[in-house]
Amino acid sequence: MRVFFCAEQTCAFFVNGMYLGIVNGFERSTELDPADGVFCELKAEKYAPVRFSFDEDFLFAPPEGVELYFFGTAAGVHITDFIRSDPSLRVVWQQRFGDTLLTLCVQGRVLLNLDHGKQFYQIVLPFSFENCTVSRAGRLFLLESRTAFALIGEDGKIRVLSEGRVTTRDEAVTAEVPLHDSRGTLLRRTWVNGEPETCTVLSAHEPTQAAYALAFFESLLVGSDPAPYLSPALAPKTGLLRQFLGTYRAVVLTEKPDVIGLVYARKERVFDVRRFRVTIEEGKIANISAE
Repeated sequence: MRVFFCAEQTCAFFVNGMYLGIVNGFERSTELDPADGVFCELKAEKYAPVRFSFDEDFLFAPPEGVELYFFGTAAGVHITDFIRSDPSLRVVWQQRFGDTLLTLCVQGRVLLNLDHGKQFYQIVLPFSFENCTVSRAGRLFLLESRTAFALIGEDGKIRVLSEGRVTTRDEAVTAEVPLHDSRGTLLRRTWVNGEPETCTVLSAHEPTQAAYALAFFESLLVGSDPAPYLSPALAPKTGLLRQFLGTYRAVVLTEKPDVIGLVYARKERVFDVRRFRVTIEEGKIANISAE
């Protein structure tokens, strides 16, 4: 089967000890047969290697730190979690907010220790938060790094974890989230106490068909009103559209500008990507069909 690999760190990729090339944030693909049970190893500088056997068991239950996405007859393997080879503990900062003490440290991973009264939580964060600031945002804590941000509750649960730049810091948090398309399109998204509220498209140019469709699916995902993106004939059928699309957890661009991928959770760390074609007429979405 065709298998696409990507990783949060730049890695040298080996299969059965043979070097195949570099894996990073851009997908690289190869042909692998699960029946062969090949041994995969990804080595990133200053990080412990990530190792697994690509076999039938892997396709049903990938290990922690590895996410598996199925789309058509292909599969995508996303290496999300790396551990620093240096196990020493380093405290980055410590701040108190009322009766809550927050400590950011690095020990193999980036860890946020949240000590709230008699409750203690340890939260694993991406390495992009190794240098970040913290402030209050309503009942939540807002962490901001140069490229990402997170909203975390006093219960230790991550409400929001996203790329982007925060523009409003209050009970309502607004951020500009990049789509990484050729036009540099951004989504302006707002959360109130961690709950999604609005989503709009920002672009220096007229938004592409893909960006426009993406904003529609994002609005459904976060629970905001998608009517501004729909044709007059389709706008009254928002409820039916929600039923048709079901419960998805993310929206992704595809190689086709009129096709959007929706990510559905199959089980822990295993997802299906289903493709939907969007027809736009006179600047509004007139039809949505499954590919």
